[in-house]
Amino acid sequence: MFFASDNSGPVHPAVMTALSDANHGHALPYGDDALMDEVRQRLRDLFEAPEAAIHLVATGTAANALALATLCQPWQTVFCSPVAHIHEDECNAPEFYSGGAKLTLVPGGDRMDPQALRAAILAEESRGVHGPQRGPVSITQVTECGTVHDLDELRALTDVTRAFGLPVHMDGARFANAIVKLGCTPAEMTWKLGVDALSFGGTKNGLMGAEAVIFFDPAKAQEFEYRRKRAAHLFSKHRYLSAQMAAYLRDDLWLDCAAKANAHAQRLASGLEQAGAQFMHRPDANMIFAAFPRDAHKRLQAEGAQYYPWEGDFDGPADRMLGARMVCDWSLDAAQIDRFIDILTG
Repeated sequence: MFFASDNSGPVHPAVMTALSDANHGHALPYGDDALMDEVRQRLRDLFEAPEAAIHLVATGTAANALALATLCQPWQTVFCSPVAHIHEDECNAPEFYSGGAKLTLVPGGDRMDPQALRAAILAEESRGVHGPQRGPVSITQVTECGTVHDLDELRALTDVTRAFGLPVHMDGARFANAIVKLGCTPAEMTWKLGVDALSFGGTKNGLMGAEAVIFFDPAKAQEFEYRRKRAAHLFSKHRYLSAQMAAYLRDDLWLDCAAKANAHAQRLASGLEQAGAQFMHRPDANMIFAAFPRDAHKRLQAEGAQYYPWEGDFDGPADRMLGARMVCDWSLDAAQIDRFIDILTG
C-alpha cells in the first residue's frame, strides 16, 4: 500500500530493457548518440513542432531551473503559484541558476487566476531601476494539489502573459497525466496556447531519471546548452538518458503509464468518497488530497500504509478529520487500493 509518491515507484520493464540494450558497444557522448536523434524526432512529431529544440536532463529541478534561467534575466522575476514546485520544493534552484531572478507569487491557489496574474504583473516594473522587471510566467500542469488546468484556463493565463510580451514556461512533471485527463494533444496544451518552454516529465511516470526540456522556438537552444553544461547537467554518457526517453515515447508508453496511474487514483478516490472522506482538492489526475478520521489514519499506519499526512498529528480525538496526500503511480494494482479502503473503513 504505497501511496507516498510517484517518484517512489519502479522503473517500467520496457525502460530497463532499453537501458540494457543501450549498454552495448560505444556511442557518441554528450547527446550526439543515435538514440537522442530518435528522441528529438519523436518529440517533434508528438508536439507537431518540427523546429523544436529538445534537451535532456536527469531531474525535474534541473529542467525547471535551467529552462527558467534561459527565459529570464537576473533582474527579472518569475510569476508562479504560491504552491508551485519551483517555489516550495526546489531549494531556490531557479533563483540560483538564473543568477538571482526572484519569484513573485500570484495570490490564490494552485491554479492561478488570470486577474490575479494580471495584477501581479502590473505591480512590477513600477519602481524603475529599483525593482524587479517582469519575467516569465510558470504554470504547473498537473498542479501540486493534483488538479488540472483545462485548455480554457490555460488560454486565459497565456493570454494575460502575451499581453505583456512575456514568455511562458510549463512545469510538466506530470504532463502525461494531464494529457490523459484532458484527452487533448500535446500541441494543444502547449505551443498552440502560447507556451514557449516545457519541462516534459518522465521520472514520475516510469523512468529511472530523465526529463526533457522543449523550446518550441529554437532561438534559445544554444543558450540552454551553455547553461546546462555550466550547471554540470550535461551527461557525458548521455545515451542512458536517451534510452529511457526513447523507450518512454515508443508505443505510447508515456500515455499508458499515465492512464494506469490516473485510473488507480480514480479507484482510490471512489473508495475514499464512499468511506466519507472529505476532498481537499479536486482529484483530477493521479494525486489525491483528502481528510479522514484520525483513528482511520492510525489503522492504516499500523498496517503499513505509506502516504503523507498533510496536517495535524496522530495524538488527539479519534474522530478528528486529518488531511493526507496520496499519489498513485503506474505500477499499483487494484488489490493494494482495495485493501487501503478496507482498512480505512474499519
